Amino acid sequence: MTTALHATVEAQACCAPLVAAPISPPDAEALARTLKALADPTRLRLLSLVAAHEGGEACVCDLTDPVGLSQPTVSHHLKVLVDAGLLTRDKRGVWAYYALVPGALDSVAAVLATRLRG
Repeated sequence: MTTALHATVEAQACCAPLVAAPISPPDAEALARTLKALADPTRLRLLSLVAAHEGGEACVCDLTDPVGLSQPTVSHHLKVLVDAGLLTRDKRGVWAYYALVPGALDSVAAVLATRLRG
């Protein structure tokens, strides 16, 4: 292979686009909202606590001690996760129970996997 051709092939290999297809504006908005919700350590912890809780759902009262925060603060974080489509909220009397939306995290991973070459 000639030096010029070899350099062209190497340039194409090293400089290949990282993105398979550009993300649409609505998809970017939705993904950014979800990633923003996940970018907080307390919310990640709450998400994992809910998912690991017996029956796959937890009440705010079950979550305040493990994260060491007040009920209003935990409720705020849970609302962010609900608004991002990661948790569902089921009101039962005075208590609200939260559960992971089936496949919610899978859909985040799928969007990233289809956009980035691995």
